This record gives sequence, C-alpha cells and structure tokens, in this order.
Amino acid sequence: MKNPFETGYYCEQDLKEIGFKSIGKNVRIARNCTIMGLENISIGNNVIIDAYCTIVAVKEGFLDVGSYVHIGGYCLLSAGDGIVFHDFSGLSQGVKVYSRTDDYSGNFLTNPTVPEQYIGLKRGLVEIMPYVVVGAQSVILPGVNIGEGSSVGALTLVSRSLPEWGIFLGNPLRRIGDRSKDLLKFRNQLLGSHKGL
Repeated sequence: MKNPFETGYYCEQDLKEIGFKSIGKNVRIARNCTIMGLENISIGNNVIIDAYCTIVAVKEGFLDVGSYVHIGGYCLLSAGDGIVFHDFSGLSQGVKVYSRTDDYSGNFLTNPTVPEQYIGLKRGLVEIMPYVVVGAQSVILPGVNIGEGSSVGALTLVSRSLPEWGIFLGNPLRRIGDRSKDLLKFRNQLLGSHKGL
C-alpha cells in the first residue's frame, strides 16, 4: 500500500506545464503548497520548496528564485512588491517574508476588504542575497535587503536591511558576529563538479 501521508513533490517536468514564468532544471515543489500568480514566478536550477508553503505573487507582484535555493516547510512568501532569492540562499521552516504590510499606526484602515484609498501599505522589494540563510520562524518585513553571506537566527524580526557576512538574531535585531566565508570554497567545488546544473 502506498503511504497516504506522503504527499510528494512536483518535478521539473510537471512544473513546466502549469504556467510558471520560468522553471529551471532539477526543481521540486511539494504538492501541498499553495501558489498564486504562477505567471509572475521564475525559478532557477536545483530548487526545493517544501510542504505547506504559501506563495502569493498576484497582480504586479513577483518572485524570482535563483539556483541552489531551499525554502523550508510552512514558509509564507507574500510577494506583492517582489521577493528575490539569489543563488545559494534559503529559508528554514516557518519563515514569513512580506514585501507589503498594512500600516498598523491607526492612521489608516487595514485588511484587504477595505478599498485601497483607505489603507496605507508599507511596501518594498525584499532581496535575499547569495549565501544568506534565515532561521526558523523569522519574519522579514518590506524593503529589506539581507546582505551577501549573512545569517539570521531563528525567531528574528528583520525590519531593516543587513550588511554582508554578519550573524544576526533577535528582537530587537542585533549583530552577534561575523560569518565565515569558507563556504565559498565548497561552492566552487560544487559548481566545478556539476557543470550544466
């Protein structure tokens, strides 16, 4: 008997036929993800998007995913103003990335049932640069750029852009050290051994 709890993944061939803007090679997306705005989503090579992720890239929104990117289970990518993942970046389980949020100051009404002229959106492209890793249950707010090679610890609120090659965590967010660049030698070895992927 087939395991009824294993939902499985769509593979590259399945995905090429359902309307993504572009799909690379060796891409796997869990079958139980919710994805809206396929025509605004580009995915590179060697990408895995795990179970129960929700991706919203409707209207003028967009999501660009580079190569060698992993999105852990239960992540939310709210890409109304765009989200970009550069190569070798990734999110651990349950990370929420917002490129738009309501203004909670009380100066405007909130929520999508209210006509646009009565709401105040905080908005801006979110960019996850190469070699960035974001820990479980972290939240990234609109307009944030996480600099190349930086890591963000679990349960961190990222409300401002971060410089390169730092280790950040907490709420309030703080830098606790520098991240090693040793990973770059492994990237070079990997790319040298997998030409064409």
